[in-house]
Amino acid sequence: MSSLVITPAGPLAGEVEAGGAKNAVLKQMAACLLASGTHQLSNVPDITDVHVMIELLEALGCKVTWLRAHKLMIAVPDAPDIHPVAPAHLFEATRSSIVVLGPLLARCGEANMALPGGDDFGTRPINFHTDGLTAMGATFENDEHSIHATLGRRSRLRATRISLAYPSHTATDNLMMACVLAKGCSVIDNAAREPEVEDLGNQLIAMGAKIEGLGTSRLTIDGVETLKPAIHEVIPDRVVAATYLAAGIITGGEVRVVDARADHMEMLLHTIESMGGVVDANGPGISVRGPTKLSACDVATLPYPGVATDYKPLITTMLSIAEGDSVVTENLFAGRFRYVDELVRLGARITTEGHHAMIRGVDYLVGTTVDASDIRAAAALSLAGLVAHGETTVNGLEHVDRGYEGFVDRLAGLGAQVTRVE
Repeated sequence: MSSLVITPAGPLAGEVEAGGAKNAVLKQMAACLLASGTHQLSNVPDITDVHVMIELLEALGCKVTWLRAHKLMIAVPDAPDIHPVAPAHLFEATRSSIVVLGPLLARCGEANMALPGGDDFGTRPINFHTDGLTAMGATFENDEHSIHATLGRRSRLRATRISLAYPSHTATDNLMMACVLAKGCSVIDNAAREPEVEDLGNQLIAMGAKIEGLGTSRLTIDGVETLKPAIHEVIPDRVVAATYLAAGIITGGEVRVVDARADHMEMLLHTIESMGGVVDANGPGISVRGPTKLSACDVATLPYPGVATDYKPLITTMLSIAEGDSVVTENLFAGRFRYVDELVRLGARITTEGHHAMIRGVDYLVGTTVDASDIRAAAALSLAGLVAHGETTVNGLEHVDRGYEGFVDRLAGLGAQVTRVE
């Protein structure tokens, strides 16, 4: 286990980079399976989840090489040489491993994988993925530990119309990748609209896919017989950007994330302004200046373009020292308030009931030892440590490594007193 030891150092200030988006690049790496040849991805973050996906692609028969920092070359073999099965521990290491399911079925006609693992904040059903692929002609024989899918005698998935009960980001990615090689014209209704979905779609278009409606809730996809490799640059990570902006706000400092995109973060920026933060989105990137005392406000998570669920631990931490009472509502995932108990140990006054967290702002937090259960919880508890009196130790820093490159060094570069302890 790795830990982060934090001592308050006053307002943070300076510039920092967010780097490439975790929730885009993992799907884009999987998308390379759709075409034989050599693909290139740039602005790739050097994080644990990317290394796991590299191992997974190599187990499937690809060759992956770091050309230089943040640039990957992925050589994909012809379909007969792709192995539609890989060691279970690679699937269990990250939830995003589910996104190889669509490409494997589309390219190889079968897939065998362990159920995906990852962060511990409640279940995420895979039925959105499997129901859509079943409608496209796949047959599933799953058990409690694994997924087994084939096309039977079919040579290709068939196009269909899929209406998602919920605009799942990952299901939209998976089904879009399956549809690009399906026979006929597919429609995905109630599709996710996140920037990362649009970025994946742009990569697929560069590979020769025919997709209309990116950024909207309806995707229309004309299947093609083959795709070609492409060169693609990954968009910046809006959640990482939000974390460093929050570090500036909560400490009353001024931080600029030089590669952040305001058009991807509009609702969050409005929330920051509601708390009393001053936002400058005129570039480069986004700059925020924190007030002397944050103001309370109510926040609810919603599918994009609403406030992302990944922002919520950061927002809850900031509101824990705001003036007044706030309510934060989680509309997307059950079990995503598990970090609240740790904030309470730091002196926050927060109670939870169902999907709601009621926050009564306190004047200050008090340092102690806390445990992180997932990526965003670890980041949020680290933010709390920046303003807690005394020393704070956040256990579980390995969670941060899954989604943040150089987290400790980048905080230190903004003036934080942080030390990593293995």
